[in-house]
Amino acid sequence: MRIGFIGLGGMGQPMAENLLKAGHQVAVWNRSQAPAEALKAKGATIYATPSEFTESEVLITMLADDDTSRRVVVEQGALAALPKGAIWLNMATVSVAFTNEMAEKASAGGHRYIAAPVLGRVDVAAAGNLNILTAGPAELLDTVQPIFDVLGQKTWRFGERPEQAAAVKLAANFMLASAIEAMGESSALVGAYDVTAGDFLGMLTSTLFAAPAYKNYGAMIAESRYSPAGFTMKLGLKDVRLAQQAAESKNVPMGFAGVLRDNYLDALAHGDEQLDWAALATVSARRSGQ
Repeated sequence: MRIGFIGLGGMGQPMAENLLKAGHQVAVWNRSQAPAEALKAKGATIYATPSEFTESEVLITMLADDDTSRRVVVEQGALAALPKGAIWLNMATVSVAFTNEMAEKASAGGHRYIAAPVLGRVDVAAAGNLNILTAGPAELLDTVQPIFDVLGQKTWRFGERPEQAAAVKLAANFMLASAIEAMGESSALVGAYDVTAGDFLGMLTSTLFAAPAYKNYGAMIAESRYSPAGFTMKLGLKDVRLAQQAAESKNVPMGFAGVLRDNYLDALAHGDEQLDWAALATVSARRSGQ
């Protein structure tokens, strides 16, 4: 399959590399050249501008947020360059409103849009073991399933409207942020009684909360291992805000989301912008004087 790929960050580069390994023809564009050059050595074609994706059957984007995606794909001409009938496969975490806007824009230009955000960090992406959360017409999802099979261990289909996949990803990230916050507050509580976070979280993640999210983030919190970031504090704040927006548009109250937002702002105010979002756990400890 002729695949275009835009966004070669920590997640995007290993995903594009896996597509090359699987035998797909991959053309790439990235703002910085180093990741693109690394893929060129493995068989990728590098485009100088986003407007050169004139032969891609599928365009995959893995960009940081709504604004970056709009600027690169729409304003810099990537979407308009695609041949009629091509598929824009957005695998990034973006807002529900942006998803609906881009689905309409793609359709108006004779293209098709699929939302397929992913669960997993960089090492999971490199291993091709992502969980892919997607929504769109069944026949369209069937067309790109071979791509999903390369990139992920399982594809989860949530309906025929792309906004459904966007909402699921925001809800999932909200739950992860909530788990981090709960572990941080609980660790601060036991820390006030001279129990280490390592002992406390080691017990919990081996018993009541023996699940991947708690075990992985619990270990990071116990070891204060927040750099290099797999997912930054700034991105965590973005996703909580997007969840709030999605909830407000449907009159869904999410009281805890406000707590998370304020604690992210606290962390950013203390200079923690580039730390992993697991460092949200430090807010409670700092407020309690630990």
